[in-house]
Amino acid sequence: MRLLVDLRARRDAAYDNAHHRKIQGRLWEALDGTDYDDRHGSDEPPGFCYSLVFPPREMREGDTRHLLVASPEEPLLAHVAESFQSDRELNLGDMPFTVEDVRALAPDVGEPGTRGTLESGTGVLVRIPPWQREEYGIEGDHGDSATFWRPEHAMEPFREQVENNLDRKHGLFAPDYLPGPSDVAGDLFDGYDLIKTYALPVDVTEDQRMTYVLSKWNLDYTVRDDDHRRHLNLALDCGIGERNALGFGFLNVVEDDDGR
Repeated sequence: MRLLVDLRARRDAAYDNAHHRKIQGRLWEALDGTDYDDRHGSDEPPGFCYSLVFPPREMREGDTRHLLVASPEEPLLAHVAESFQSDRELNLGDMPFTVEDVRALAPDVGEPGTRGTLESGTGVLVRIPPWQREEYGIEGDHGDSATFWRPEHAMEPFREQVENNLDRKHGLFAPDYLPGPSDVAGDLFDGYDLIKTYALPVDVTEDQRMTYVLSKWNLDYTVRDDDHRRHLNLALDCGIGERNALGFGFLNVVEDDDGR
């Protein structure tokens, strides 16, 4: 599930490509004092992801923009919606907005047999742990830190890290009796069309700025069965890859057999 938040610019502003932490801060503020508060600062996936403000271009006072917030947990989204409705100011650095409306959406990849494409609306963060570099044939002096995935590392580590990460989310947000992505035969996606790889400096705390190597994708799929449909919809709800609380890995359905 997700929320579509309609915004109106309160003044002229240039577009800020790195307003992740500002959105993150507002969402954690919305969850403060709720059953989800203890996820703040946890190493576990947060159970939500979000787009950046779109369309991403310079704005004039009064212009309309939008924000999407996704989660597999309806009560979490209810807290977020209540926060946006009770406090309609959303200040994202030098981009001040007024919240005009908040609406619920329920995107779905489609029934078994549906073919479509998921597009990464924000960059996907995939890091390869040091102990797996040799397994993937990644050479060079990378130190003790995880290695950001880049195209020269080939597709195997990207596919496996994305699936392993979604397995982790499945264990947290899906019933125990249902099989996860690695428990079933077949790949999560049919095709991986890399749009670009880029480095993005992001303020992760008040005092810390980190530069992440991210990638953007068109990910083709054919829904095999109900389990596969559930896994793809979980990816829509939670995002793929790491640091979803910073908005990374947010996905949108861009096409399917029904033209949705």
